[in-house]
Amino acid sequence: MSSPESTPAARGPRRISPHQVVLALGVLIAVVTLLSGIAATVFQWHDDSPVQREVFGNIPSAWKAVFYTVLPIVLLLGAVNFANRVRNWQRGAPDDRSTTRRNVHRRLRDFRAGVYMQTLLRDPAAGVMHSLIYFSFLVLLAVTTVLEVNHQLPESAKFLHGDVYRAYALVGDVAGGVYLAGVVWAILRRYVQRPYRIRIKTKPEHALILGVLLAIGVTGFGAEAYRIALEGRPDFEKWSVIGYPLSGLVEDTARLSGWHQGWWVAHVLSFVLFLVILPITMLRHMFTSPLNMYLRDRERPKGAMKPLPNLMETELESFGAATVSDFTWKQLLDTDACTMCGRCTSVCPAHATGKPLDPREIVLKTGEVMAATGTPKVSPPLGVDPEITISADSLFERITPEEVWSCTSCKACDEICPVNIEILDKILDMRRYLSLMESNFPTELGTAYRSMENSGNPWGMSQSDRAAWTSKVEGVKVVEPGDPLDHEFLYWVGCAGSFDDKNQRVTIAMAKLMQRAGIDFAILGPSENCTGDPARRSGNEYIFQMLAMQNVETLNGMGVRKIITQCPHCFNTLQNEYPQLGGHYEVVHHSQFLEWLISEGKLDMQDARLDERVVYHDSCYLGRHNDIYTSPRRVIGSLAGVEVVEASRNGTKGMCCGAGGARMWMEETIGKKVNDERSQELIATGASRIAVACPFCYIMIDDGTKAAGKEEDEVKVADISMHLLEALEARDAARLQTLQD
Repeated sequence: MSSPESTPAARGPRRISPHQVVLALGVLIAVVTLLSGIAATVFQWHDDSPVQREVFGNIPSAWKAVFYTVLPIVLLLGAVNFANRVRNWQRGAPDDRSTTRRNVHRRLRDFRAGVYMQTLLRDPAAGVMHSLIYFSFLVLLAVTTVLEVNHQLPESAKFLHGDVYRAYALVGDVAGGVYLAGVVWAILRRYVQRPYRIRIKTKPEHALILGVLLAIGVTGFGAEAYRIALEGRPDFEKWSVIGYPLSGLVEDTARLSGWHQGWWVAHVLSFVLFLVILPITMLRHMFTSPLNMYLRDRERPKGAMKPLPNLMETELESFGAATVSDFTWKQLLDTDACTMCGRCTSVCPAHATGKPLDPREIVLKTGEVMAATGTPKVSPPLGVDPEITISADSLFERITPEEVWSCTSCKACDEICPVNIEILDKILDMRRYLSLMESNFPTELGTAYRSMENSGNPWGMSQSDRAAWTSKVEGVKVVEPGDPLDHEFLYWVGCAGSFDDKNQRVTIAMAKLMQRAGIDFAILGPSENCTGDPARRSGNEYIFQMLAMQNVETLNGMGVRKIITQCPHCFNTLQNEYPQLGGHYEVVHHSQFLEWLISEGKLDMQDARLDERVVYHDSCYLGRHNDIYTSPRRVIGSLAGVEVVEASRNGTKGMCCGAGGARMWMEETIGKKVNDERSQELIATGASRIAVACPFCYIMIDDGTKAAGKEEDEVKVADISMHLLEALEARDAARLQTLQD
């Protein structure tokens, strides 16, 4: 016998599940469609205006009855299929994507951006082609709806006649023409032009979809042409700017009625087939993609990973994602929202350099496992090869660890996705499982983990050496452990800035620049630990929390409020992820800080020049993770004589250096090295200097330029602060020389 607590009454009223809402909505639409057919048959309201259209003109009553019977059945079947897909999403873990007063405006903005195809239009050809199909389809849907609504109204309320009808006919035909142009363009693009990202995933399903879309447009104009011819080509139908000229080509006047009925049946069947395949093919993205766009906003910053409970205290027995149900329902919705466009694939640095990772495949393979193991089973996101079998509810049935570990976490896939699919989250969740539950990680990461645990940094250096660089800069204050921070800013140097020879020069440059500007700052020195970014991005949440909690305790105990960082990874972790652990600070990246110093006149830039061609390399964790693109460029551009040029891939499309996602600590043995690929792009600009704003980028790009045979006197790689300081010191030396002369 069940306990009182387990009874339905004790649990409270049962909530209606999302799949039940979908099913109910489908039933409602089907019933309304059926009733509209009955109403039209019973009342038989007609419009007596000479300028109008008879909806079922020349169509036998029996055919109308079939139409209003079959259509509700198909709609109901579609609702069942959609509801089954929603049931599969419900297998996922909770994810609060509720609409609130705080996020509703952002959500509507994201929705508009997606619907207006702002991301798609980064590729003008694809963007325009999709726009032609999508927006014209919406217009045609509205045109059809208006016609049906007018059909149901009594004579006194009918409005689709006279000038209104003429305008209606014009809009419908123009939309139909644009729609067909878009469909033909799509066919040519997929089967003639065949871009790589499309060619590699073209399946028979795509031919079916494009064939149905083409048939809807062609049969629609065919039915219209024969209808106008059958009516004797009245003058008012000239407003049907495509149908009317086509009607003039009709020659078999003796069988006009039969031809019109044939085209009408073909058009109806094309639309019915469209409704049938809508929920079971990628066409479903017409509904799921707008929903996904709207749900983009989440209760965490763009650059933050999903939080986990305190691993030292939690009773959870599994972490990360190994099965479909380990993902959230939103992550499962992603798989049905995917349009298979391949834009994520085209911008992935791992894929471009021959690694096993293909971001689109991560989404599709997740969807395949979800579809094959659901109750009931549903169709996969895209046709699966017959030899592929899925025997268990495990993501690793289709996704290999090699794919997961190839990711640089650059976020290019998320940034380019036109429907806001969150691909990186999936990869990082699987890394958490592999690292925490299976200890299945690259061997080199084990060394980094031990170094972070034992030494507080992945370099394996002694913490006592963190402030060794201060011997080269006078006046840098080191805060003793436990002492309050009696300075305006804490300068968070970071592990690379403390221990790496290259990046120590960045640290020294920043310290000197801040001293020039009269900034009151101090450093933690040995009290500063690694922020934990490499551990978290590689899935080891345990080490991340250990380091982060120590840092939060130190910072909060000192009363730290304002932090300056030179590492985008430190910047992202301190600003976006430490609040998850109680660390709330005003964090600014050194590119932003330098921009502010220059704009406020705190740095004297008069006569500071650098007669060089400079290209800036975008850091992924500064750019795509935190939307900081202009600050570093403005710092470089503040120097007289500088010619700032851009690499072929820059800004939101910038290519990763290859070090993110803890790849800095892993060997790169497959394909071409990412940093070599990127460095060659930067060299191709003809720049004599490459500016960076990230310690990892500095190391990787400097190594890449040297691998390309470029020495420092040919192409100099340096942080923005180093270029800036060099120009200022050269100006000061010139002024001193002038005074001495």
